[in-house]
Amino acid sequence: MRRIAMSVAASTMTLSLAGCGVLGATGSGASASPSKGDDITVGLLLPEKANTRYDRFDYPIIKSKVAELTGKKGKVEYANADADASRQASQMQKMIDEKVDLIMIDAVDSHSIADEVKKAKDAGIPVIAYDRLAEGPIDAYVSFDNELVGEVQGRTLLEALGSGADTSSKVVMVNGSPTDPNAKQFKQGALSELTGKVTIAETYDTTDWKPELAETEMAKAIAAIGKSNIAGVYAANDGMAGGVIKALKAAGVTSLPPVTGQDAELDAVQRIVAGEQYMSVYKAYPDEAQAAAQMAVAKVQGKDIQFDALTQDKVDSPTIKSIPAKLIQPVALTKGNIKSTVVADGIYTVGDICTAKYKAACLAIGLK
Repeated sequence: MRRIAMSVAASTMTLSLAGCGVLGATGSGASASPSKGDDITVGLLLPEKANTRYDRFDYPIIKSKVAELTGKKGKVEYANADADASRQASQMQKMIDEKVDLIMIDAVDSHSIADEVKKAKDAGIPVIAYDRLAEGPIDAYVSFDNELVGEVQGRTLLEALGSGADTSSKVVMVNGSPTDPNAKQFKQGALSELTGKVTIAETYDTTDWKPELAETEMAKAIAAIGKSNIAGVYAANDGMAGGVIKALKAAGVTSLPPVTGQDAELDAVQRIVAGEQYMSVYKAYPDEAQAAAQMAVAKVQGKDIQFDALTQDKVDSPTIKSIPAKLIQPVALTKGNIKSTVVADGIYTVGDICTAKYKAACLAIGLK
C-alpha cells in the first residue's frame, strides 16, 4: 500500500488549488457538470475518542470546509465509533439507509468494514477512506504518507541515540493496532530505518492503540531486557508513548531513553518540552481535513477536473488497485521546532503548552 506517485508537495497542494483556479473550474462537457447542487450531506465516520484529534480537529475542520464550499448549504452528519468496529458498521448502515450523498470513513477495522463499503457502492453512495485505507470499492483516499511517518520516527530515534548506536543497542517497538492498516505501514517504515542498525529486543502490536496496553507491554519488555539495557523505544503514537513512559517511571528509570510518538497531542508536546518524550510526528490535520472536504464536495457535485487535481497520488489496498489518493507529508516534532509547527499553524498556543508545570522547561528552550 506504499504510494506509487508523489507528484506535488502535498502540504501546499490543497491551499494552492484555489489560487490557480482549479477549485472554481467548470470546464466543458459532462466531466465538469455538477450532478448535485450545494444542498449536500456528507456522512463522516471517525474511529475513536482516545486520540483527541478527531473531535478537536478533523470533524470541526471538515464541517467548516464543507459549509464554506457549499455556501453554508451543505452539512456533515458525524458519528464516532469509540474504537468499536461493529458500532461503526451500524453507523455506516444508518447513513446508507438515510441516503447521504457521500460517506467519509476512518475505519476502526479496515478489513471488516469492506462489506459496508460495498453496500454503499451498490446504493450509489461514493466512499472516501479518510486517514486509514479501508478495504472494499472505495472511490478515493486521503491521508499522510504512512510509511514515511514510520521512517521519520525511526530515523529520528536513531539520531537521538547518536553515533554510539549499533547492533548492541536494544530498542523496544510498541506498534499500533493489528486491525489498522496504517499501523502496518508505520511499522514497515520504522523497520526500514532501524533494521541492521540496532537490535529490536522486544516488539508488540497493541490492540486498538490502547495506552494502558502499551504500558503493560513496556513493563513486560523491561522485565525481559532489564531497565538499564533499553537504549530507546519506538512507540507508534503519543497515547502509547505516554503508557510507555509511565511503565519506565514505575520501574524506577530516572534517565528516560528516547521515546518516539505520533500525532502531536498536547500532552505529548508537553512531555517533549519536559524531556520525557523525545519526539512526535506532526501531521497537518487542517491540510488533511480540508483536502478531504474538497474531495467530497467535488465528488458529489461531479466536478471531475477538480477531483482529479486533488487526487494525483495512487495507492493499493488488499482489494483495490490504483486508488486515487492525496498523501500529505509528515514532520518530525522535537523541542527545536515546536514554535514553527504546532504553534505557527494554530494547533496550540504557547499558553496551552506552557502551563505552570512546564513554564520553566518552556523558558529553557526559548518557548515563550
